[in-house]
Amino acid sequence: MDLDTVLRFHEEWFFVAVATTGIVGLWGLITAMARRELPRVFVWARGIAIVAILIQVAAGVYLYSNDLRPGNSFHIFYGVVIVITLTLAYLYRTTMARKPALTYGILLLFVMGLGLRAWANVS
Repeated sequence: MDLDTVLRFHEEWFFVAVATTGIVGLWGLITAMARRELPRVFVWARGIAIVAILIQVAAGVYLYSNDLRPGNSFHIFYGVVIVITLTLAYLYRTTMARKPALTYGILLLFVMGLGLRAWANVS
């Protein structure tokens, strides 16, 4: 695959990944504050948001493995923290299931913030 194409995808998919995690995260927090039960579609939306950010990270890993460096090691750091955060969320998914709206809302907003910080560190 052409590196320029993957780089362009990585630059543009960022907006999809951050918007998706932000919207679904806010949805979860608003639902938790309203003390309402989550609709079934939230599970799908949560999955789509997580897959969107993982696609972004995978594109970054592909670029890095082909010696295309962002020029700032903090950009890579935030990508690694996103993967660690989602791994820990997976490990604690049964605990998070007790209050899914609150925990996944906070998780997705945190991941959105990490994505924004990664973007802010592109040189």
